[in-house]
Amino acid sequence: MRPFTYTRAADAAEAVRLADAGRARYLGGGTNLVDLMRETIERPSALVDVTGLDSTIEATGDGGLVIGAAARNVTVAEHRLVRTRYPALSKAIVAGASPQIRNMATIGGNILQRTRCAYFYDEDGSRCNKRRPGQGCDAIEGFHRTHAILGASTACAAVHPSDLCVALAAFDAVVHLRGADGERTVPLTELHVLPGDRPDVEIVLRPGELITAVELPALPVAASSAYRKVRDRASYAFALVSVAAAVEVEHGMVREVRIALGGVAPKPWRAWTAEAALRGGSATPERFREAAEAELAAAVPLPGNAFKVELAQRTITAVLADLAGEQAA
Repeated sequence: MRPFTYTRAADAAEAVRLADAGRARYLGGGTNLVDLMRETIERPSALVDVTGLDSTIEATGDGGLVIGAAARNVTVAEHRLVRTRYPALSKAIVAGASPQIRNMATIGGNILQRTRCAYFYDEDGSRCNKRRPGQGCDAIEGFHRTHAILGASTACAAVHPSDLCVALAAFDAVVHLRGADGERTVPLTELHVLPGDRPDVEIVLRPGELITAVELPALPVAASSAYRKVRDRASYAFALVSVAAAVEVEHGMVREVRIALGGVAPKPWRAWTAEAALRGGSATPERFREAAEAELAAAVPLPGNAFKVELAQRTITAVLADLAGEQAA
């Protein structure tokens, strides 16, 4: 273990000051950061504990929600307004990790967890451009069954592991940030970046910026939403493919729809193409399948994960069909 200092911040302003332009790391539940420190992949010289910051969940005047970044995952999943207004968000959180980790993890920390794969952890035996830019990526020609089919590059094909972020991406969530230069907001869909030739750069946060809250806009369609996670085992496993979706059907036609995918890309993947193909059209399994195929047309799978293309198409189709069927019943 490398020595580091530890300080507990009383509020967001103090946390940003203590972070000293990014030379310290923020510590929430620590479920990802502490693991990476234990593996000596992350080596911060200072930690700023932000678990005492805002953890409230409050309704906005227009029907949305603001969730403090220090809110525990389990608290968000069980909150009445989350379960009624954005049920897919609650289901996505419950699908993630284990109960023990959900009890510790914070919303802000979940959003900031590293995009990673097994080669990322193997510091002594594998090449990884996320650890050392320009070193190479052993996953591309190695074991890549769980890796990305959308948005990857020749430098990295790791997938973003968060279930929570998939639902946030589907529902147009906005992330509130505070840094030395003041406060700003960034749409969740723009917070994470694709790897390109710099997979070590994963997020648009500036040095020392802190996530203070996540805001969900009023979105009536989200009340009819679902999250489905396909994985190798029933618990404590990252998604091979996951789908967060919401659909509003009126007189057999798709009036509104939201779709985001997990397990298929280096960031939560908003299915803009599929959504555009569905709006205003008939709510039938055939149309759902066509929209899913349109979204996955851009997929560039590796030899070992080509099955994800069909799996993603089938999962999108099934989730949308179930949601439409519930409204028709």
